[in-house]
Parts: sequence; C-alpha cells; structure tokens
Amino acid sequence: VEDELARGVAAGVRQYVLLGAGLDTFAYRNPYADSQLQVFEVDHAATQRWKQQLLAEAGIQTPSALTFVPLDFECDDLGGVLAQAGFRVDEPAHVSWMGVTTYLTADAVLRILRTIAGFATGTCVCFDYRVPAAMLDPVERVVDAVVGGKAAAAGEPWLSTFDPTQLQRQLLEAGFSSAGSTTPEDLNAGYFARRKDGLRLGGSLRIMCART
Repeated sequence: VEDELARGVAAGVRQYVLLGAGLDTFAYRNPYADSQLQVFEVDHAATQRWKQQLLAEAGIQTPSALTFVPLDFECDDLGGVLAQAGFRVDEPAHVSWMGVTTYLTADAVLRILRTIAGFATGTCVCFDYRVPAAMLDPVERVVDAVVGGKAAAAGEPWLSTFDPTQLQRQLLEAGFSSAGSTTPEDLNAGYFARRKDGLRLGGSLRIMCART
C-alpha cells in the first residue's frame, strides 16, 4: 500500500486517508512531510481515544499534518465526515483500507467504495478483502475456518467475502477507471521471494487497488 502511495505522491497526491487506521504508524514516520502530505486517520472514536492515550503515555506528539477523523463505517457518510475534517474532495488522494472489510457487511464495504469512486480523478484506494472458501484449497479452507472461528469467539466475526472478478466489475460500475487484484503469488514474488526462512503468504486474503 505504501508503495502505491509513493507512486501517488510522485504524481502530485497530497492527501493520504487511512481507513481503520488503528495503531498504524505512518503519520509518525511520514517520509513525505516536506511534500506537505496531509494524513487523515479514520476510525471509531473509541479506538482513536485509546490510540491518543497510548501516544501521550509514550511522549509521542501528534504531527501537525495529521487529522483524526472519527467514523462508524456501517452508517456514517465517509465523504461528508472527511470534508468536515478538512479533506479536499476536489483534490486526489491515496486511500488505504487494510484489515477492515472482513469485519463489515458487503453493503457497507460497497457503499464506502462508491463514495471513494466519487473522489477527484487521480485518487487510488488499496484494500484487502477475503475471497469465498470455495476458492481455497482444502488446507486453506481448514485454516480459514479455524481462524474465522477464533475471530467470532473474540467478538469480531467475519461478515463479508468477495469474488475478485465480480468485485472488479462492481468497482468499475461504481465509477473507478481501473481496478486490479493481487494474488498471494503476486505478493510473494514482489515481497517475499528473497526471504530465507520460507515465510510466504497464502489463504483467503487478497489486495485490490482501484483508481478514479
């Protein structure tokens, strides 16, 4: 995702939106501060208060280029909430949405993506999502079921899956000019091929990037 951000900044993007920011650290190590990249961390208000408390306890100051934006993904209007926080809807942005869609309903995911499709030309969103169990091999299905069961037991059930081809079509219908999904094989070739410990990606997660 940050590789895609780097390409966006090189092309003139000056807004970075982290949906479901959680404990993401980008804003505190921002290599594009001199380029005046504005960072918007979007998450539940309670999560943001917890993060701000941790930052205060660690003596880490909030960067001037960072804005916290509280949002309920299931019901709030992303575009309106961002605009109230100073986001420029007439300028392109890079949007990161990692580790979130699995825990939302498909309707909520698609509603938010349709909102992003209305952002200025040059905007890019990268997000991860789960594919249906039917697309996994037998071993991956077992692992998926076990991990999913543990997530549900912890009070965070998995609520949505998407077929990559259908999702790509939905993104194009929503107004994106292009959309493409990476496979575990793509990511392994790009990021894990030189590892000597055998670590590789697999399972049900994919990453989709779409552009306006």
